[in-house]
Amino acid sequence: MAKISPLMIAPPVIFGIFAITALVQLQSGSDETLPSALEGHPAPPVVLTEFPGKASFDDATLRDGEVKLVNYWASWCAPCRVEHPNLQALSDEGIPVYGINYKDQLRNAESFLSELGDPYAGIGRDEQGRLGLDWGVYGVPETYVIDGEGTIILRFPGPITQRVIESTIRPALEKAAAN
Repeated sequence: MAKISPLMIAPPVIFGIFAITALVQLQSGSDETLPSALEGHPAPPVVLTEFPGKASFDDATLRDGEVKLVNYWASWCAPCRVEHPNLQALSDEGIPVYGINYKDQLRNAESFLSELGDPYAGIGRDEQGRLGLDWGVYGVPETYVIDGEGTIILRFPGPITQRVIESTIRPALEKAAAN
């Protein structure tokens, strides 16, 4: 009878422990997103490359007295595709949504908007991701709630779902409007 070495058993046991830990974390519903150092502070200055054929926005737009969303997105981002109808719905409600196309090819971004629609009141491109660094973007999609003075009220990493709209975005919009 062949003897089984403990070294052969260790990898599957360690993997099993990690898998069980991950499953417990996912099912606990804990929110362990990285915090934003910018919440409660003025939004960094907006310097974008023009998105041809689309309305643009700039730093003054963020401080125009109106509550708004700023959404970082890219055509190569699958979760951006998932959240897009929800951004359109918010825009249709009259909530200004400004888009920053992040590290994307213009042709691909244009196709994305052509296919899914354009919910953005203004849009620009962050081709190299420099503005994203200033804003603390970890990845796309990321959405920021900005009050009328240009202060970041909320940074939400990940796709905006109906649940997120009701539990996170709407309360942040109300807080921004009260500022």
